Parts: sequence; C-alpha cells; structure tokens
Amino acid sequence: MTGSTGFEINGASAADLALIRDWADEEGWNPGDSDRFAFAVADPDGFLVGRLGGEPVACVSAVRYGAGFGFLGFYIARPAVRGQGYGIRMWRAAMERLDGRLVGLDGVVEQQDNYRKSGFRPAWNNVRHEGVPRAGARAGGLQPGAPAGGLEPGVEIVDAATLPFGQLAAYDRHFFPAPREAFLAAWVGLPGRTALAAVRDGRIEGLGVIRPCSAASRVGPLYAATPALAAALLLRLAEHSPDGTVCLDVPDANPRATALAAGLGLSATFETARMYTGEEPDIDLTGMYAVASLELG
Repeated sequence: MTGSTGFEINGASAADLALIRDWADEEGWNPGDSDRFAFAVADPDGFLVGRLGGEPVACVSAVRYGAGFGFLGFYIARPAVRGQGYGIRMWRAAMERLDGRLVGLDGVVEQQDNYRKSGFRPAWNNVRHEGVPRAGARAGGLQPGAPAGGLEPGVEIVDAATLPFGQLAAYDRHFFPAPREAFLAAWVGLPGRTALAAVRDGRIEGLGVIRPCSAASRVGPLYAATPALAAALLLRLAEHSPDGTVCLDVPDANPRATALAAGLGLSATFETARMYTGEEPDIDLTGMYAVASLELG
C-alpha cells in the first residue's frame, strides 16, 4: 500500500518485529524480551510496518484469532513523524484487516475519546502493578486465615509444560474470547520463561507465566480460582525474577485482583483501557488476576 507521499504499509519482517519491540520499550511499555516470537506465530501476517522513503516510521498489529475476534496493538508512530497523518493510515489498514470481527484493544487512557470515535467502547481498565511481592503482607482478597502464598489443601503447583497442552488450552479459553493455541504454546514454552500451574485432583485451577523484560519481569497471564492460589502462583513466579521485582496488568473489573496486588505490596504505575468494538465478550473475569499481554490480549 503506497501513497503519493512515498509512505508504504506492508507486512513486518523478523527484523521489523525486533524493531517494533524496541519502539514499544522506548514508549515505556516494557514488552517481554522474547514476546515477538509468540506474536509471530499468533498471526504471521498480523503485524504491519509503515515506511517512509524505505525507512520504518510507524507500526500496528492487527492479529486475528479464530473466526470472529481480533486484537489491535503496537500502534506507534515515531515522534519525528507524528501529526503528519501516517498514524491514522496505519490505523485504517489495521481495522480493514480486522473488518467483520469483534476487535479489542488496550489503549492509554488519554486516547479513549479517539477510540470511541472509531467505534470502541470501554469495558474495564488494566492497571499495571509493580514491585516485589511480600509474602508477609496482608494480601487483600484472601479469606480470613489464608496465608499469602500458602497452598490450599490438595493443591500442587507444577511446571505447566508437564501438563497435556489440550488441557492448558481449554483452561485458557475461559479467559479469552477465541482459541489461541499457537500463541499459547509459544507463550508458555519460550526459553527464559517460567510457566506454573496450580492443579487439584487433575484439574487446572490456576496458571501464571513470568517472562524477562528490559525492566521489571512481567507476569501474565495470571489466572486462579481463588485469591490464595493467585498469591501462591505470583510469589513462586517472583522467585524467577532476577531481583524479585514483577509487574502485572490487573483488570480492575476483578476487585479481588486489585486488592490482592495492593495487599502484596505492589504499586499501581500505569493504566490502559480495555475496549471493544461490540458487546464485551463473555470471559471469566473473576478468575483473571492479570492479562497475558496488553499488546495481544
């Protein structure tokens, strides 16, 4: 797609994906060091780069999931070209690619009005909480007498890679609007990551993944049947952070998740608005303590 200005939009290469990651880091989003490898398998054609005179200056992702869902992210125009119309051309190309689908995004709060003009409606906010979780803290959301990080009777925390993948994928579907097996397989299995599951009587009752980033290690997703299980998973995952610092993007639609993050001593540092073009999908927000990724849902 080329215009008279010499601006061209085309699919991202492997080198472009690395560049997009660096741009997102410069925006302060702290993407995972290896996220791009999981993103690439989610939808190989879902990442678009805008070039001006052959040089990359803008990007956006428009990833298709299943037959009817899509997620928009990585909407970036480089500072030198902002205000010149290239960003909106990227946006239109992304929305054209997702035409006919329910589309979600996580947008910075100050851009909500612009997203509304494009047909998006707010569902909840994802609030980033960051710090070193303290096992001795009085974790909000726990039942009286339930220790933060203590396992409930009959529950075992295991390496998620040891579980049948079909079981993991079925569990993830409670929290996401469409199948995403290829993404999930890469997301939990990439080198340098730790994925843990809470299992009771052969059933998965919690799942968490931590991945290295340029700043605090990010935890996501974090799913759990109870706040106590979420706390136990988070504290175990934090052991795999070089300095114990983690950050997780907590949906404020789950008050127990917000209370737990604050109660473990984590501080709110950043916020995005989860928005959809249509009716909010039917997912289990009560068990979601952190989303997998602000970029791909």
